Amino acid sequence: MSQLRDVVIIGSGPAGYTAAIYAARANLKPLLVDGMQPGGQLTITTDVENYPGYPEGVLGPKMMEDFRAQAERFGTEFVLGQVNEVDFTRRPFRLKTDFDELEAKAVIICTGASARLLGLENEAQVMGHGLSACATCDGAFFPDKTLVVVGGGDSAMEEATFLTRYGRKVTILHRREEFRASAIMLDRAQANDKIEFALNKAVTAYLTDDGGRLTGARVLDTVTNEESDFPCDGLFLAIGHVPNSRVFQGVIDLDEDGYILVHEGTRTSVDGIFAAGDIADKKYRQAVTAAGMGCMAAIDCERWLEDQAH
Repeated sequence: MSQLRDVVIIGSGPAGYTAAIYAARANLKPLLVDGMQPGGQLTITTDVENYPGYPEGVLGPKMMEDFRAQAERFGTEFVLGQVNEVDFTRRPFRLKTDFDELEAKAVIICTGASARLLGLENEAQVMGHGLSACATCDGAFFPDKTLVVVGGGDSAMEEATFLTRYGRKVTILHRREEFRASAIMLDRAQANDKIEFALNKAVTAYLTDDGGRLTGARVLDTVTNEESDFPCDGLFLAIGHVPNSRVFQGVIDLDEDGYILVHEGTRTSVDGIFAAGDIADKKYRQAVTAAGMGCMAAIDCERWLEDQAH
């Protein structure tokens, strides 16, 4: 069993690293458990141009290296692995990782959410090279280009509408004829001259050039079972996100989609447990908002620990 910690932060990424920076500067000597994807979703993002302080833009992995280095500078300790089991029913709180058991007076959860992907063969290789799961993050890289959005819900309509600011044409590619999107979002997309619809179409492969950059998609007509190639300059997946909250089910309060419910800032339903970033935010999902929430969680945590000491 490791020594008792003031605070253990579960998960990295902008929320976890920022929480670590603030907690370390408050002399809480945080221990951060990296999680299954150290650095979070930004490690599969190429250029980031909308984060303040990087006027020339920055590669996603490089930005996360900078965040990590800053947290390390103030004394954050990092451990590899993933938290697989938690006991929040008693204090100190107990957490089991792949390699160790930890005890903490307080916990900040920053496990994030994962974009749903199609699971196709070369998906990881083409991600960030014409394939994206975030129009807000990457739309500006496709000025006057031909774009495709895959999905049929509100997020697909929202992403497609947003992309019309940049793309010459945006096609919403959906495997059915019926949409899950709300009427208002669907109406808005249908009224946009730049948006076209290709229904009953499912992506079966990503097409690339010799350099590995996306040039289009192979699509299956779900009615005729015929395959054809659909050329495009950029393809955006808008088929939802999955919060990384499985280990917390039945332990703290989650909403119907599995996101952690927070109140009074970043407090969860268990006193002494805080949550920040995409695990608790399904609306904005930006690096800058995740970092801001990580700051809030560390301040909330510091004040809570102070209250416990008196």
